[in-house]
Amino acid sequence: MLSEDYMSSSNQTERGFSLLELLIAMVVTLTLMTAGTTLLTSALRTRSRENQKSDALADTQRALNIMSREIADTGFNVNGNGLVDADSGIHEIRVRSNLNKYDHDPSVSDASRANVQDPGEDITYFINDADNTKYLARHDNYGSGSTVLANRIDSMNVHYFSDKVSYTAAPGAADISAVSATEVSPSAAKYIVIAVSVTLDQVGSPGSSGFQPRYSVLLCSDVILRNSDLWKY
Repeated sequence: MLSEDYMSSSNQTERGFSLLELLIAMVVTLTLMTAGTTLLTSALRTRSRENQKSDALADTQRALNIMSREIADTGFNVNGNGLVDADSGIHEIRVRSNLNKYDHDPSVSDASRANVQDPGEDITYFINDADNTKYLARHDNYGSGSTVLANRIDSMNVHYFSDKVSYTAAPGAADISAVSATEVSPSAAKYIVIAVSVTLDQVGSPGSSGFQPRYSVLLCSDVILRNSDLWKY
């Protein structure tokens, strides 16, 4: 027969948590889970924002590379520098070249060699407004039609000069400033500066969860029209 002291000790050993202890444990657990969820959500939002920045910058840099290469070749085997005044301005530029004039491959016809009406020879770059964004587009008048080179563009400004220039591209600005020379008409240009602004709008309000500040960067490309006798460059 068990003694009374042993039974008392056994009952105390097998006793579970009290209601107060369970409540305290639940509150601590919920607090930790809430803090962890908040941190994870904030990290995911920041990661998403950084991905948007990277995508926007990569698209714009790729578009500027394409533009710079094709604009630099403008005027090849045509009279003048190849820029069309009527279709070139601050927000768009049209370039023309006769790329296959001396291409004697049997697949190239005499008619193609005689004019500027083949794919890649008459190109217009422009900004297309769309819902909540702007697209940087390339239109090939005799080729593939219109294609989008980059989205999430805030603005594109094209500047035309007769000589090499210096300028300021301030962080977050929409265009270049403090230019060292006066602009000329597109048909008289030998040096071009393309300024593209990429902007991501502010998300939320300062101090709120998930707040992301407005982000803006100005990307510039200097283009020498190599068919305009700029031997000194």
